[in-house]
Amino acid sequence: MNHETHAGHAHHGRHEQPEHTPADHGGHSALGKVSWSMAAQATLHCLTGCAIGEVLGMVIGTAFGWGNTPTMILAIVLAFFFGYSLTLRGVLKAGVGFRTAFRVALAADTLSIAVMELIDNGVIALWPSAMDAHLSDVLFWGALATSLAIAFVVTTPVNKWMIGRGKGHAVVHRYHH
Repeated sequence: MNHETHAGHAHHGRHEQPEHTPADHGGHSALGKVSWSMAAQATLHCLTGCAIGEVLGMVIGTAFGWGNTPTMILAIVLAFFFGYSLTLRGVLKAGVGFRTAFRVALAADTLSIAVMELIDNGVIALWPSAMDAHLSDVLFWGALATSLAIAFVVTTPVNKWMIGRGKGHAVVHRYHH
């Protein structure tokens, strides 16, 4: 996608409070059975940050007349920034210090966003003519929506696996009261 181009979009620290029981998380243990719904919610959270970064990166790249590569790099950086920011905001609201909240956001979102970015950008790169589409083209928005949907489907099992092992968004849930 030409920006006139497409760009890529695509929680850990010590917890001072007592460990929660599975009942504290709707019956989901940090280690054990995790529902697909819980994994999908975590993935949707990451998808939101990725989509914001994706679109903003494309708009900025287009405004400056950048080519595909610099626009894609900007959008990927913005996807991580917004993904981490959304998590950081929620953890900070729980009264955690910035340094701990930042580590939680990194641990919670890095793999999820990375997988989402890899899939999203891979789909766009392989889609015929998508990299040359402009923001005003239906192909641009259709390819973007499809790539994000595929990234969501691929990333959800990754998040389910991570949450089931007490990683990813399971770490964030320790800070929600």
